[in-house]
Amino acid sequence: MSLQTFAHHPLPAKEKNQMVERRSVDYHPSLWEAYLAKYASPSNSMDNGYDQQAEQEIQKLKDEVKRMLCANADWPTLKLDMIDQIQRLGIAYHFASEIDYVLKQLNETCFVCNNGDHDIDDLYTVALLFRLLRQQAYRISCDIFNKFKDSSGKFSEKYKSDVRGLLSLYEASHLSVHGEDVLDQALSFSLTHLESIDEEQLSPPLAMQVRHALKQTIRRGVPRLEARRYISMYEGEPLHNKVLLSLAKLDFSHLQKQHQKELFDLARWWMGLDFKRKLPFARDRLVEGYFWILGVHFEPELVLVRRMLTKVIAMTSVLDDIYDVYGTYEELELFTQAVQRWDIDCINDLPEYMQVFYKALIDVYVEFGEILACKGRSYGLHYAKEAMKRQARYYFAEANWLHQQHKPTMDEYMSIAVVSSGYPLLAITSFVGMQDMVTKDDLDWLFNDPKILKASTVICRLMDDLATHKFEQGREHADSAVQCYMKQFGVTEREAENNLCKKVDDAWKDMNEECLCPTAVSMPLLMGILNLTRVIDVLYKDGGDHYTNPHITLKDYIRSVLMDPVQ
Repeated sequence: MSLQTFAHHPLPAKEKNQMVERRSVDYHPSLWEAYLAKYASPSNSMDNGYDQQAEQEIQKLKDEVKRMLCANADWPTLKLDMIDQIQRLGIAYHFASEIDYVLKQLNETCFVCNNGDHDIDDLYTVALLFRLLRQQAYRISCDIFNKFKDSSGKFSEKYKSDVRGLLSLYEASHLSVHGEDVLDQALSFSLTHLESIDEEQLSPPLAMQVRHALKQTIRRGVPRLEARRYISMYEGEPLHNKVLLSLAKLDFSHLQKQHQKELFDLARWWMGLDFKRKLPFARDRLVEGYFWILGVHFEPELVLVRRMLTKVIAMTSVLDDIYDVYGTYEELELFTQAVQRWDIDCINDLPEYMQVFYKALIDVYVEFGEILACKGRSYGLHYAKEAMKRQARYYFAEANWLHQQHKPTMDEYMSIAVVSSGYPLLAITSFVGMQDMVTKDDLDWLFNDPKILKASTVICRLMDDLATHKFEQGREHADSAVQCYMKQFGVTEREAENNLCKKVDDAWKDMNEECLCPTAVSMPLLMGILNLTRVIDVLYKDGGDHYTNPHITLKDYIRSVLMDPVQ
């Protein structure tokens, strides 16, 4: 069935109420109902007022950090360490221009003026310099690591006991692009030796850093969650910078209050929809959705894009459950036509439960339209709506496969499943919400599925499928990437999983490549796509769907970022 056939089909008359056999899933209930009920009410809200004293102290500390960044320092480790600490503590957004200036100087000193990096012979420093410059979009050659190889062309075993150097090399290797064999070797070398280290021989702070890096690399970690963790790790460092630590704690707490207030405002909207009672088959995941979006854009000025994205991810989660769990094939066909028409007059032709959702969906985009119109950016609404229409079409394509008992090839599956993952929808909504820095040309570029978006959606879809395929096959569900790959290539489940993991790593190399200068669009826009991908790495790690099952691990992440105060 063509994905474009719905726009011109007449809507069939609504069927009479009748007993319908439906699928169901016993989803874990919301963990946050009491928390939201306590604080989301306007008459009993948490005190999130303007804290003038905290603002003044933050500004004072920011000024001090700027002085330290601009001061002359011994070459070059001190400044590299400071920038690394600032970024990992989650306060780099305050010092974007200063960091850019320092790294530009370091790049010129190391690779332009001196025509090489021969003045740096420390593994830790070279790897840190490489990572920080790559993170800043500089196309630094990986050949700078050749000096750490022996005569056989392998990394020298004399570095196997240099734990800080190995750790720095391991993190740097995750910034690789295709064709960089040196970094592939660096990853294998550093990983092998880090895994064999006896942690009892290390200081507690260093042992903790090694343990965490092996579980979650900097490149693929969620910035807000990693900042919360690093504050605790950094405090354990005997020689930590007290100014940086104080600023990180105050700033995190200050932002946490703002994020709490935003969540409670969104909770009032969510509870007003009353989906828990009206659509009880759907997952109730507002808080998890807000945490997801906070992983993409946490900065204080980006409140609008967080609001838009949280509403879209909350609605898309319910939409997914309508298509994947509750709706009959006939209802889904009817509903997909209604979404393509995007006309409230279609509502009377829908079953009652779909009417509830359809009205809420239209209302969300009416709100978006009003916001965008006030900013003179009404053209963005078209892209946002078209992305949601496409989401419904691709959900229906998967429902049609199940209805027809169709077994797609891997390529056929991926052509649909990367869109049904929801990441094109979220990326487009993110761009629309970044009103002051996005142009119509940027939106056109994104809507045509550029390489970075393709890579992000591949990572999203494959990590999702790797985490959920066994659960999904326990109920009536279309084949996942794992089943498609096994059938097409005649391999075992383990072989399919390993090969799909390799595709995820390859897609990360595409992501890294697209984040190097010259970039197709501005870096803040690309960072939204990168951060969306990082959230997937965290939420679908270790074979778990932590969004659907937040009671296992995700609840602790949410508490640490949104609820637990920084001591």
